Amino acid sequence: MDKIHGGQLLARALKAEGVETVFTLTGGHIVPILDGCVLEGINIVDVRHEQTAAHAAEAYSRLTGKMGVVAVTAGPGVTNTMTAVMNAHYSGTPMLVLGGRHPVRQEHTGGLQEMDHPRLFGSMTRFADTAWETARLADYVAIAARHAFSGRGGPVFLDIPLDVQAGMVAESTPLPAQYRVTSPAGAAAEVVAEIADLLAAARRPMLFAGSGIRNEAATALVTLAESLGVMTYVNSGARGSFPFGHPLLGNRTRSQAFAATDLVVALGVDWDFRTGFGRKVATDATVVQVDAEPTKIGWNRPAHHGIVSNPGRFVEQLVSHGVTAGDGVKEWTAQLQDAEAERLVAAEAEADAPNELVGPQHFGRTIGAFFGRDSIVAVDGGDIVATTAKWLQVSSPGHVLEPGPAGTLGTGPGFALAAKTAFPDKRVGIVFGDGGFGFNGMEFDTYVRLGLPIIGVVGNDGVWNNIKTFHKMFYPDRLVATDLGRRPYHAMVAALGGHGELVTQAAELQPALDRAAASGLPALVNVHIDETFRASSNYSA
Repeated sequence: MDKIHGGQLLARALKAEGVETVFTLTGGHIVPILDGCVLEGINIVDVRHEQTAAHAAEAYSRLTGKMGVVAVTAGPGVTNTMTAVMNAHYSGTPMLVLGGRHPVRQEHTGGLQEMDHPRLFGSMTRFADTAWETARLADYVAIAARHAFSGRGGPVFLDIPLDVQAGMVAESTPLPAQYRVTSPAGAAAEVVAEIADLLAAARRPMLFAGSGIRNEAATALVTLAESLGVMTYVNSGARGSFPFGHPLLGNRTRSQAFAATDLVVALGVDWDFRTGFGRKVATDATVVQVDAEPTKIGWNRPAHHGIVSNPGRFVEQLVSHGVTAGDGVKEWTAQLQDAEAERLVAAEAEADAPNELVGPQHFGRTIGAFFGRDSIVAVDGGDIVATTAKWLQVSSPGHVLEPGPAGTLGTGPGFALAAKTAFPDKRVGIVFGDGGFGFNGMEFDTYVRLGLPIIGVVGNDGVWNNIKTFHKMFYPDRLVATDLGRRPYHAMVAALGGHGELVTQAAELQPALDRAAASGLPALVNVHIDETFRASSNYSA
């Protein structure tokens, strides 16, 4: 009877789940897993730090809808993924972390990197366990996937002892099939009709989409907004769901709309610090909250209509049912559009203003135009990313890759790696703050080694600007650990074999970006921007 090792059985199960790529940093405890991927034709992408591999797995899931997978060695290899797992947890992203583990025969003997990994992941995964039997490895993949795609979705963890991976089983060992939900849950027809009636009666409605709006629902969201003629605001993973420049896409007036609305339809939205905990919404407004995760309904902000449903599926149901706008909506929408136009004029004037270095608005406008509508852009930083996000023209759902509610720095290199892996023909970029670049900037070595012409741009003000602002508000005479200095990050990328340029004047920025793209190499444009002081609400109670 023909035999295969456990790593190959595992790879077959991954392939059956639709996995085409595994991100990794190699290690002795996962050699059979990697060998199994080679035997089964699964693409292996290796990096310089396990955190990046795990961030890449999350972004791969977001971009493709398939389960992102990272395989890492035992002990520090596993623990290095924990920040990325936390990020995926808060973003509701399905992904699988495969960890190596010491051999079963060495349990409790002090084997190399012996750890009980699953205990570490209990608070931030939907499933965390050890696979103890070679013959059941495919079953464990099915169990993990079932948990990963439940509700909103989330990360799962599975570690596999080395001798279990290397164990032999019959080549004919069957694989599980039809083991998880494939159709997102919608709402009852009477619920859909009730919300349609509310929209028809409202005078100042708004749509607000968060990360619960997955890629496939973007078209329906635009159709719904156009049917109603109402302004729509997107947050977190929903960025890119509306075409740039669409007259119903709100970019700079969300707080104004919140304060005056009489009906907000919140689709997969977290009422957390990014949304003022829901307190910015008018107290007398009716809140319709749609989420696949029941525990999110009514969180921080009462939900008059709390609907447990896949938000994208619910939008599709509203479109199919048919919706009409109530009296006064045209006037309400025009009011917000006029305010959008006024604020855009003010931002344009700030972008055009002369500056000793490069002004943040000029930086954002130039970067947004450079990447255009069809790129995939990862954003990795604080204030400069917040400024640039308002200028990004990306118009494909899911193609603005931001960390989500965890606010994790260091996500950009892994997110961009996943994007270029999944969409090799698209322009892929990263907008860094200089603080963000310092976490995983060494992955430009990965890009050079793999020949991936990813273009990074650093808004370099030489400080932890967001934190310095906060620190100044409390202890202005005792600032500490807030200054970095403007480092030559571009020179590091050039030394690794990529293209690097320094920009210190506004007129230099566009030509430098054009040269970076023309180089055909992994590139970093290091832009000296002004340090700015602004009040921050990120830490408000």
